Amino acid sequence: MNRDWLIPLIAYLLGSIPFGLLIVKARGGPDVRSTGSGNIGAANVLRSAGAFAGVLTLLFDAAKGYLSVWLAGRLTSSNPRWMIAAAVLAVAGHMFPVWLGFRGGKGVATSLGVYLPLCPTAVLAAVVLWLLIVAFWRYSSLGSIAAAAVFPVLIYFLYAPGYAPPMYFTLGTVSISLMVLVKHRANMERLLAGKENRVQFRR
Repeated sequence: MNRDWLIPLIAYLLGSIPFGLLIVKARGGPDVRSTGSGNIGAANVLRSAGAFAGVLTLLFDAAKGYLSVWLAGRLTSSNPRWMIAAAVLAVAGHMFPVWLGFRGGKGVATSLGVYLPLCPTAVLAAVVLWLLIVAFWRYSSLGSIAAAAVFPVLIYFLYAPGYAPPMYFTLGTVSISLMVLVKHRANMERLLAGKENRVQFRR
């Protein structure tokens, strides 16, 4: 019996694990959904519970994305169709987790994680872009928006230099970027109004 259809479900459930919420609670901190931006992602965890919790959240959110795509590759002999499907579903799981009433994070770290086994050079380029923007303007959201916007272009040129990625792969990357950008609508409005929170580092 072909069980490949389980791959998207597994990816979604892995993506749904709310590590930011769990890490802060384990450290005796507040419910991150009621502090700062109310987001369960690394940036809000950093602002609400400090750098250590923020870095842990970043790593675990990226790891669940990586694991989702890696498992898809292992179970299907690296079939790129199932791997990009797992990538999309893992990010969707983070954004719309069944455990939290489908109200989750914005998918930035998980997106980086899913792309690591698919195109690590594009991930590196996106991280450099994010770091430069945060270093100059201290807006994590602006860096995330910029990285999400250019990621399909990075994938197109860096996936396999000299060869365009398959159409289904391009559609998957565009879908992930659109989901991330839609999740950042409120951030865009605050950036335009000059009311967006800047990154503040705490020990």
